[in-house]
Amino acid sequence: MKKYLVITVLASLLFTLALPLRAQVLDNPPRDGVYEKQQVLDKKPIPYVHLREADVVWSKRIWRVIDLREKINHPFYYPLIPHNGWKSFMTIVMDALREGSITAYDITETDEFLVPLTFEEIMARLERSDTVQLQRPFPPYDYYDTVITTKFNSQDVKRIRVKEDWYFDKQRSQMDVRILGICPVRDSYDENGNFRGFDPLFWIYFPEARQVFARNVIFNRFNDSERRTYDEIFWKRVFGSYVYKEQNVYDRRIADYATGMDALLEAERVKNDLFKFEHDLWEF
Repeated sequence: MKKYLVITVLASLLFTLALPLRAQVLDNPPRDGVYEKQQVLDKKPIPYVHLREADVVWSKRIWRVIDLREKINHPFYYPLIPHNGWKSFMTIVMDALREGSITAYDITETDEFLVPLTFEEIMARLERSDTVQLQRPFPPYDYYDTVITTKFNSQDVKRIRVKEDWYFDKQRSQMDVRILGICPVRDSYDENGNFRGFDPLFWIYFPEARQVFARNVIFNRFNDSERRTYDEIFWKRVFGSYVYKEQNVYDRRIADYATGMDALLEAERVKNDLFKFEHDLWEF
């Protein structure tokens, strides 16, 4: 019996000593590719065109939702584990918030960037600690209290809200759009795992975050050598979305006065109105 006990202890000791060796990461790993990828390291966002108030003759504010479950938006959601220079959109945002590269703002009814949040305040809201009562699996089988902490999982964020302004610049005779804010949204569930709605986390001021997005690449499903950045994807609007609100006198969302198919048709109407306005400005 003692012989088996000694063998078990030695095996456990060897296994424990082997863990750090297997978990060690090389400082200079072999290059994973046929050439050194340095194109995006010092990349800067595309500068905005100077815009005067007098040049804006028409504008409209639109709110959209980018559903990461749609196929065209999968590059925002994946990879689940960062590798080979690729990170998911939410991983980039959380890393930037931790480093202080971008600022998060509290959710308000008016979607304004008024109350900045620290990373500690954000994590205190995203992570939850619950005290539950459990029973011991051995005699005397008494009950004891324990604290279970629910960690924040970036994979729970499956939607992104976008606030943007469409405007017509008479100086350039061009209809243009600029994104103002981005809000990650995660699914909310109750204690029984039943879906109960959407939980918006915080707002990010997009012009400030462009510096971070311009230095992070997104997967290009057509060509691995063409390294596109998140800033370029937003700039070129290579994503699928639907409108959930437009600026209106009642300050209400589409879901407040339409449901089901009617809500989808109303969202399409808002998009078509933007197209028709630009189209009607020109004569052929």
